[in-house]
Amino acid sequence: MLKRILATTAVLALLALLALTPLTLAAQAHETTAGNDMTITGQVVDLNCYVTNGASGAGHKACGEACAKAGVPLGILSSDGTIYVPVSSKPGDPQNPKLAAFVEGKVKVTGTHRMSHGLHTIEIKTVAAAT
Repeated sequence: MLKRILATTAVLALLALLALTPLTLAAQAHETTAGNDMTITGQVVDLNCYVTNGASGAGHKACGEACAKAGVPLGILSSDGTIYVPVSSKPGDPQNPKLAAFVEGKVKVTGTHRMSHGLHTIEIKTVAAAT
């Protein structure tokens, strides 16, 4: 139980950092960090449940959809285990709507990858179901 609470706290702190970062950058008028264009294929996961207790897959789809609707961020889990957090260079630009139709499914995403504060992020340009 203590491990679950600590993991949840860590995830929430990470999400708070992600939520504040665009606002801080806008307020300080910093330029967007350069990144590299890339295409990734992976599974759309509910970050809280996946990071906290490893929940993913078809059996977790309904929970993932409910969490996404409630505002829990979605991420993309690549085949090598890397989690990509979708971000936007525009403050207040939610990313869940871009991935919500694919919760617990495979997607092919193109966008700008950045490594920032220990996180792999991707600014999504296109997203489609992967075959």
